[in-house]
Amino acid sequence: MRHLLTTDGLDLADATAVLDTADELKRTLLGREVRKLPTLRGRTVITMFYESSTRTRVSFELAGKWMSADVVNVSAGGSSVGKGESLRDTALTLAAAGADCVIVRHPASGAAHRLAGWLAEAGTSVVNAGDGTHQHPTQALLDAATLRERLGDLAGRRIAIVGDVLHSRVARSNVHLLATLGAEVVLVAPPTLLPAGVAGWPVTVSHELDAELPAVDAVMMLRVQAERMHGSYFPSAREYSISYGLSEARLRLLPEHAVVLHPGPMLRGMEIASAVADAPQAAITEQVRNGVHVRMAVLYHLLAGEEEGRGS
Repeated sequence: MRHLLTTDGLDLADATAVLDTADELKRTLLGREVRKLPTLRGRTVITMFYESSTRTRVSFELAGKWMSADVVNVSAGGSSVGKGESLRDTALTLAAAGADCVIVRHPASGAAHRLAGWLAEAGTSVVNAGDGTHQHPTQALLDAATLRERLGDLAGRRIAIVGDVLHSRVARSNVHLLATLGAEVVLVAPPTLLPAGVAGWPVTVSHELDAELPAVDAVMMLRVQAERMHGSYFPSAREYSISYGLSEARLRLLPEHAVVLHPGPMLRGMEIASAVADAPQAAITEQVRNGVHVRMAVLYHLLAGEEEGRGS
């Protein structure tokens, strides 16, 4: 792997290798008082976030530090971006300063791909930490890691992704990755919150949440992304919650083994009831924990795995 920009085209072998490495790293760190591995000593990882983030940014920083990399955080507000510097010039500056890997979150779809093109000559790896409504590959990988932990092999499992699919890079990334891993995906959303090209995705589509819940192995609730909405997509928050929120009554419709996921941040009371978010079937905090190990695995495969393979 040179970059991780999307799950679309990520083959089964590479996806499984990252997930297996994450499992191994998790076992290696289990019970350690000092969570530190020497794997990326001497490497420099720079996070460049043009959008707000808690989980993704913190877990990438922890991932790099737990593997002994030098991690530098750059925010748009505290950099020369605030003076009008272009994304290209910022990226080239970071590469010239010695970045081995740049992790970028940007509001424009396709920004990570452009960055990878600009940094090709520098040999700097790029990880897409979310670009507009396009992709968020490490979120999909950590979701898959969490599902594997709870359910085992995902081949043949039925996963419902519910809510604002239209604006969700998480949904797009999960659709491609889960299909690659052999799962069946059903999107559940109002017609106004489904993308125009969804007919070409490897999914089935439903508008009736209650009808789908008894037959799924996991349900992934999506955040309603009001900041990306320019117009009215549903009558009110209350009506959305009635039709598409995961309530305690709906939790009882799920099979006993089913898993509840949410990428966060959660809008409790609208997308998901507080009692459901905190229920034993919910794996939301596990997603966050697994996110660190998955991002460690991604950095390993980008910055250490290929080099070790050449040396063996």
